[in-house]
Amino acid sequence: MRSDKHRSRREGGARILPAVIAAVLAVAVLGAAGLWFFAETGMRPVNVADTESVKVTIPLGSGTVAIASLLKEEDLIRNETLFRLKSKLDGLDGSYKAGVYMFTRSMSMRQIMTDLAEGVKAETERFTVPEGLTVAQTAETLAEAGLVDANDFIREAATGDFRTYRFLEDAESGLEGYLYPETYEVYANATARDLIDRMLAQFDKLFTEECYGKAEALGLTVNEVVTIASLIERETRVPEERALVASVIMNRMKKGMPLQIDATVQYALGEQKERLSYADLEIDSPYNTYNINGLPPGPICSPRIECVEAALNPADTDYIYYVLRPELDGRHNFTKSYDEFLKFKDAYMKAI
Repeated sequence: MRSDKHRSRREGGARILPAVIAAVLAVAVLGAAGLWFFAETGMRPVNVADTESVKVTIPLGSGTVAIASLLKEEDLIRNETLFRLKSKLDGLDGSYKAGVYMFTRSMSMRQIMTDLAEGVKAETERFTVPEGLTVAQTAETLAEAGLVDANDFIREAATGDFRTYRFLEDAESGLEGYLYPETYEVYANATARDLIDRMLAQFDKLFTEECYGKAEALGLTVNEVVTIASLIERETRVPEERALVASVIMNRMKKGMPLQIDATVQYALGEQKERLSYADLEIDSPYNTYNINGLPPGPICSPRIECVEAALNPADTDYIYYVLRPELDGRHNFTKSYDEFLKFKDAYMKAI
């Protein structure tokens, strides 16, 4: 009886074991299928119809976890955990390269991983905006470089809303003076607004809190500082003369004297003339500093930061005149005496 009972139990256990194994295998198969489905779904593009480029900057030293988080934040991948896991399994963990990339939400996770591993960065263009240019001249420079249509650039500069920049709060003449002269690298498909924003961002970076503080201490607005800097930019190319020119401008303003700066008349004329006529000096314009006292309404060009610094730190002098030297080396003679100014001017006129 006992042996029959034990035999029955053994037979029952033998029947149950295959069923348990089958169930375990079924769960394993279903689990594997689920993981496969999860992986396959997660690797797919976020939106195959969205082909708009998304700029992604991968900083130096970024690990896979940080990169996954950045890509998810930009909605370029479906799942951060899957990105990290696939990177590990595919031997890509730690091999992603820093740089600026252009991705789209129509790209699969595998495509993005491959680009990051190979360092396939966004196509860029390099260009230089020289100092001392107006907005119109900057537009022409960029158009000649094949980056943008000049008219589109001028229109965006005139009508675009860039007032989020603090330094533009009191700008009376739009963006004139604030498109910072520098060498830039931009994406090949950059728009006029992209280019303008890049130049304004550079100005914002260089015009520090210290600059705002110095402007306030001098009793000047940012617009007035940049206007003075633009006059310095156009009046001298000699670095050590910048603060001296700034002192002449400040001294004349304090005395209520007209600045009488030829560069402002040329700006009013809309052209660069080698020599101004007496008729030119009579042009009716708020930029004609022969006819007005004080500063013109705004900058006449985009000055470099060294000219801004000179405007904020004028030399301590009593000069109110300057004139080019007869050596014609681009340098000036400075004086507080009108008689001495006439003597310097006569020497210069004879030299030319």
